Amino acid sequence: MGGAEFLAAVRGGDAEEVRRLIEAGADPDTAAEDGLPVLCSAVAAYQADVAEALVEGGADPLRVLPDGTTPLLRAIGGGSPAMFAALRGHGFGPRIRGPQGARALALARDLYERCAGAAGERVRVADGEYSHVDELTLDGRRVRAGHGAILTELEWALRVLTPVEELAERAGADPEHANWWAVLHVLGGRRSRQTWSAVAALRHDPDPVRRRFAVDALRYFTLSRGSSMHDYGKETGELFAVWAAEETDGEVLAELLAAWACDHDHPDMMTVGLRYAGHPHPGVRMAATSCLHEQPLDPRARAVLLVLARDGDAGVRAGACRTLGETHEGLPEVRAALLALARDPDANVRCNAADVLAACDDFDPAVADALFALMDEEDQLARVIAGHGLSRRDDPRTYEAIRRVGPLEPGMEHDHRWSRLWQWEWERKNASAAAEA
Repeated sequence: MGGAEFLAAVRGGDAEEVRRLIEAGADPDTAAEDGLPVLCSAVAAYQADVAEALVEGGADPLRVLPDGTTPLLRAIGGGSPAMFAALRGHGFGPRIRGPQGARALALARDLYERCAGAAGERVRVADGEYSHVDELTLDGRRVRAGHGAILTELEWALRVLTPVEELAERAGADPEHANWWAVLHVLGGRRSRQTWSAVAALRHDPDPVRRRFAVDALRYFTLSRGSSMHDYGKETGELFAVWAAEETDGEVLAELLAAWACDHDHPDMMTVGLRYAGHPHPGVRMAATSCLHEQPLDPRARAVLLVLARDGDAGVRAGACRTLGETHEGLPEVRAALLALARDPDANVRCNAADVLAACDDFDPAVADALFALMDEEDQLARVIAGHGLSRRDDPRTYEAIRRVGPLEPGMEHDHRWSRLWQWEWERKNASAAAEA
């Protein structure tokens, strides 16, 4: 296997080609012109997917280099949590314990503290598929300031149980930052009563950012059950019920109610939803719509949802739309509200209305007419959803709906609603061919 071809694939950032060449016999520890393994090239270029392919193929992230560093230490220096995750591989914890782990931990902690206090311009960059970090200049070179996330994951790999309060501080104030997600991930793995109680105690923190973090952490703690037989769901649900009555910050309360309604079932949920349906914060009103979800729908809840369906905030209207649709019993007033939402000025509200109208079992002709009108939406997803709703009703306009969907955007071919549209057309064409035969 030619080294030049392999080097070109690494430099080009082509992870799939790197995998193919390794399977064909390329050495994952191939050296570049500078004598360093190509893994160092991927690390320097922040090509996490290429680095992951190399490590999966056998490249050693703990290989000691001529300057005494390792690819892993270089990744820590670069500050990319996504790159650090790519180099960890299987069995990372046991392999890193000892002097190498202590050195890595000290480096991550030093860079975390230095980046936190560094002056100068910071630029937000994507790091991984779902999070971001800041990029800044440190010691004359550009680095990513994701060392808090790296430090957190390293501590957990080495079974260093950092106090919950310190982790909450390290998480920062941005729920989309890699630091926030790393702390959530680690706390989700520390499934002890002591950890749960320490996270729950953050609800009394005077800083709303810490309380907002506690909501996410408790939710993640409940969902990421791991190897523990105890999921803490009942305790978290009861805590959220008490906390909702105490919380004074609108942003925190909105997140709290949304998490509670999504992940827990509580006898007081509808009462709480009714209480906050008129809250001045739109996020709280939107979360309240989820709390009112029960079947059959209580008449008081239905009346409030019909009012919220005309709220001045588009997010609230979308929330009311979803709850009304999921509990739709064919009542004329509910149908009228959903049809009005299908004509809403906001495109996201119209898409939500398309979704609930397509899926509900209300086969009134006005519903089919509203779905066909939505075939003029700019958003292809809305058109696919509306077309699927027409196919469920075996509406003859489904042929035209399929035409209006147009060429599929990337990834849309995997949507189950498009698959159902394709199946509907295939069945009709085959039925026609059989009848003619």
